Amino acid sequence: MNNRFSKNILIVVSILCAFLIIISYMQSSLLDPVRHYAGYILTPIQSGISTFGNAVAGDIEENRHLHNVYKENEQLTERISVLTEENNRLRSETQELQRLRELYKLDQTYMQYPKVAARVIARDSQKWFRVFRLDKGLADGIQKDMNVICSGGLVGIVTEVGANYCTVRSIIDDESNVYSESQYSGDTCLVKGNITSYEQGTLDITNISKDAVFNDGDAVVTSSLSTKFLPGILIGYASDINIDSQHLTKSGKLIPVADFEKIKEVLIITTIKTDSGLVDTGVGEVGEVTETEETEETEETEEAEDIPQGEKNTSDGELDIDISSEEEGT
Repeated sequence: MNNRFSKNILIVVSILCAFLIIISYMQSSLLDPVRHYAGYILTPIQSGISTFGNAVAGDIEENRHLHNVYKENEQLTERISVLTEENNRLRSETQELQRLRELYKLDQTYMQYPKVAARVIARDSQKWFRVFRLDKGLADGIQKDMNVICSGGLVGIVTEVGANYCTVRSIIDDESNVYSESQYSGDTCLVKGNITSYEQGTLDITNISKDAVFNDGDAVVTSSLSTKFLPGILIGYASDINIDSQHLTKSGKLIPVADFEKIKEVLIITTIKTDSGLVDTGVGEVGEVTETEETEETEETEEAEDIPQGEKNTSDGELDIDISSEEEGT
């Protein structure tokens, strides 16, 4: 019975479809009401489906775009990190190259002295490089009282030497005294270290004869009368030279050529000054090698500061970095 009912329905539907096809060919105007009502019903549905489809497609496209942007952003971030690291490395290398060029220029300025290049490996706790340590020591031929230069001029003097390091006391230290002279007139003076003064960028100049020709702007170099420092090394430039209140001597300020806030590489002059003259230790790349002379210590304490002959310095200095302290005097 069910099969018969299904056949009847199929026959009816077929006849209806055939009828509609025939009507549509014969007179399409008869179907206008059908089309009208079908459009009235189906148009909102189609519009909704289309809007939904467009929204879904837009979201899919936007998500795809955001994913691509995210991946591109990750790649750019990684690239920026690589470039930043490379830029920092190049900047560091450029700065180091500039410092080495300055050292080379300084080496050429003092070609008469053999030298050994060294790097700073430690410093005291002060803001300035008052006392600092280098990576060269006994194994490299370094000895006490060797002069240290950088940044265009004198920095300090070696006060202690270990197997693979040495300690330098700079000329800005309160215990430092350097017998000096005007490069212009040859008149002598004493350059005294003074941390307080160096906060203003200067050191003290004292013991200038009242009749000396010593003017502001004169280059000040180490004197041949110095007991520890080699002659002719630039220290700085004179400033504010005035007659003292007792009208017996002059004094003033010195602007050092070296920057004691930024010391990384230095040159150690391996020639030593002794009471008998200059001694070439045979170490270094410049200068003629001569037989090393041994000097005798005439006092229980060894001096690392330079005092004009006839004057005496009884003050003691302590090394602030983690090394043994050493008394200094004459």
